[in-house]
Amino acid sequence: MYLCSMKLSVIVPVYGVEETLRRCAESILGQSFRDLQLILVDDCSPDRCPQICDELAAKDMRVVVRHHRQNGGLSAARNTGLARAKGEYVTFVDSDDYWAPDMLKPLIELLTVHHDYDILEYSVYEHFGWPGHMNILRLDDRAYTDLHEYWYGARAYEHTYAWNKIYKRELFDGLTFPEGRKFEDAYVLPQLLERTSCVATTSLGYYYYCYNPKGITQQADGKDLNDLLQAHLKVLRKPADSPLARPTAHYYGRVLNVALDVYNATGEVAALPSFKTVCRHPDAGKANLKIKALNILGIKNLCRINKLLHLFSKKGR
Repeated sequence: MYLCSMKLSVIVPVYGVEETLRRCAESILGQSFRDLQLILVDDCSPDRCPQICDELAAKDMRVVVRHHRQNGGLSAARNTGLARAKGEYVTFVDSDDYWAPDMLKPLIELLTVHHDYDILEYSVYEHFGWPGHMNILRLDDRAYTDLHEYWYGARAYEHTYAWNKIYKRELFDGLTFPEGRKFEDAYVLPQLLERTSCVATTSLGYYYYCYNPKGITQQADGKDLNDLLQAHLKVLRKPADSPLARPTAHYYGRVLNVALDVYNATGEVAALPSFKTVCRHPDAGKANLKIKALNILGIKNLCRINKLLHLFSKKGR
């Protein structure tokens, strides 16, 4: 049977996207590289998505559909897809996004030549369709065997997206996305890196990350931001033998910013590990200042002062 063995499994969680689902699926099925399995996980979508999924499966034997009886969220849908994945490699696509035409073939060719690549991250057109915010994330052509350099030096923590990466499927053996949490990508990528020997980035390909005002990022509340914070706190607390130990000031400063945002939204004060090192990088000035303020004032006082400044800035607009 065709689906017993293939190169790539593509997992697409589906919920409330009847207007974009066909565009997404057709951008995948229309690639010149055809040795793939498309897994559509209908997460009990209330619109016409279940019927569209079945119609797509009826037209193309590479499409597999799973229907959830209850809505379980993005992580649950991805986990369902991973359980059905048959490919040597696996990747994810969000159903309101899509792939550039014929972008997959050169990525697969790169993986075929470099079988040592456990993860291949490719470039992204970010916030496509949002005037004034669109940005091309064009990555370097580089392989990293030093995962500390990838996470901190290349600042992979700024784009922990699950969907602009192709993974060896075996990396997910015994590993699932955390259900019931938002920003689940930030939880999973650090765990994957600890199972990885080599990550590569490439300027090839384009993933169209489309602006969605109803999406998780745009609708994030205090609880969601706390999920993001907890994911990064797990990295800050990595033991000394982890490749992600020894965080940089820039990274610590970003985590501190999330902690301040959580306080502004919920009043909860995070317990951050201490950090004393000053970063010499020319663009780390703001991070260094906030870290110095944290060390002098303590997290609770810094949160209170930051909230006051935030309120004053709002009034001044």
